[in-house]
Amino acid sequence: MAKAPKRLAAIRKKYDFTIERALKEAVTIIKDCATAKFDESFDIAVKLGVDPRKTDQIVRGSVSLPHGTGKSVRVLVLAKTPKDTEALNAGADYAGLEEFTEKIKNGWLEFDVVVATPDVMGEVGKLARILGPRGLMPNPKSGTVTLDIAKAVQEVKAGKIEYRVDKSGIVHGSIGKCSFPNDKIIENAAAFFSSVLRAKPSGAKRKYVKTIYVSSTMGPGVPVIEQSFQSSDK
Repeated sequence: MAKAPKRLAAIRKKYDFTIERALKEAVTIIKDCATAKFDESFDIAVKLGVDPRKTDQIVRGSVSLPHGTGKSVRVLVLAKTPKDTEALNAGADYAGLEEFTEKIKNGWLEFDVVVATPDVMGEVGKLARILGPRGLMPNPKSGTVTLDIAKAVQEVKAGKIEYRVDKSGIVHGSIGKCSFPNDKIIENAAAFFSSVLRAKPSGAKRKYVKTIYVSSTMGPGVPVIEQSFQSSDK
């Protein structure tokens, strides 16, 4: 087995990553361990007591992070005129219909979020095999199928993110950058976790939240005490 890089080995000597921490302490540890040569993303992963194979236990939603993600998000809007113009005026990177559906069929994927108007979903549905596995398919529940294109574009650009439980029962989210002040990461984390709690499906009968981990792009994960998300000092 290959040895862990010296950087990670030094980090693991510094902290015990098996101990659950309060959110405030976990954020401090993750930022201290984010020693890569770039501004690492700050991530959260929530293991849920659901069976994603059952339709009544799917967890999905969206949340507007109060301090954004720190990332530049490329937004594609699939819409007819005049909605495509409305999208561009609101800050969309690309907007249109036939031109972009053809480009996607030919392998073009230079965007991070897709927003569409309801009237073009028949055409967008033909792209489901391409967009779906990448988590890019527009969906009314996440606010990416809407007539209010300007609002949708502005929310995504401001830090609205989508999430969906994976086949292992885990919900992942990138909730900022390690360069963010601690209080902003904490507020983003609390907003994300609150949204996941609200998204609890009717079919979930077991303990809903099993474990919560926070981590940086290149660092180890720290388990977080669930109650610390609600406590006043976090």
